[in-house]
Amino acid sequence: MVEHRDQFQSRLKHINRKHAAMSEGFSAQMRPDGLLVLQPRRVQSRISARTVLFFAAAFLLFKGFLIAALGSASYDERVARLSGGSAVERAGAFLMQAEPASMYIAQKIGPVLR
Repeated sequence: MVEHRDQFQSRLKHINRKHAAMSEGFSAQMRPDGLLVLQPRRVQSRISARTVLFFAAAFLLFKGFLIAALGSASYDERVARLSGGSAVERAGAFLMQAEPASMYIAQKIGPVLR
């Protein structure tokens, strides 16, 4: 008797999961034998790869601008001071480290700022 209840609970869980997936939308396809098969639509991320790429480029431009405006030595000193702080500040220092791409951007922006 217990195994019948477990099977029922398993089927019920499967139906609830499928219902939740179908509530987001579904597509219907007819198989060659005439049976309609409903499948839940995949939820697409609202953040596209283009958005991520744009954000990364803007962040590199921002870092390049800071390096060009402050100077490389002053920028490195500020990042070093930031790395001695709390966990959030250390994470910020890790992200704000000068890498070759931001240094290249700083070299290109530097003459325009002066």
